[in-house]
Amino acid sequence: MDPFLSILSVVPYGFLRPPRTRLKLPSNLALPSPSTVLSLVLLTYFCVVSGLVYDVIVEPPGIGSTQDPSTGTVRPVVFLPGRVNGQYIIEGLSSGFMFLLGGVGIILMDLALDRNRAHSVRVTFASFGISSVVIAYVMTMLFIRIKIPGYLY
Repeated sequence: MDPFLSILSVVPYGFLRPPRTRLKLPSNLALPSPSTVLSLVLLTYFCVVSGLVYDVIVEPPGIGSTQDPSTGTVRPVVFLPGRVNGQYIIEGLSSGFMFLLGGVGIILMDLALDRNRAHSVRVTFASFGISSVVIAYVMTMLFIRIKIPGYLY
C-alpha cells in the first residue's frame, strides 16, 4: 500500500473523535419496503439519465417541427438534428425510458437465476428480461442513427 495513503488515512482520524449523540428515531417511523426503495431508485435513475436537469436549465422545446420543402407541410421532429449535445424534451425522455427498460431487463434476468422459483416463473423472467434488453438496445441504436446521420452504417 502507498505510504502516503496510509498516512492520510491515519493522521486526520488519530485525534478526531465522533461526538456521542443519542438520537432516537420516532417510534411510528418504519423502513420502506424493498419495492418502494426500488421504485424510488428507478425513478431517480430515469430522471438523471433523461436529462431533466438539462431540460430545466436550458428549457428546450418539447418537440420540434420542420417544413417539407416539396409539399410545404409541417412535420414534427423528435430528435434535434445537427446538435449532438442538444436535445428536445421528448428525446431525453424516450432515451431515458430505453435505458430504464434495459436496466429492468437486467434485473429480470438476475431474478431468473434464482433456483428457489418455479421453472415457469424463471423462464418468464428470463424471456421478458432478454426481450427488454434487446428492445432497449435496438431502439437506442436507432436513436443514435437518427441523431447522427451516417453513424453505424
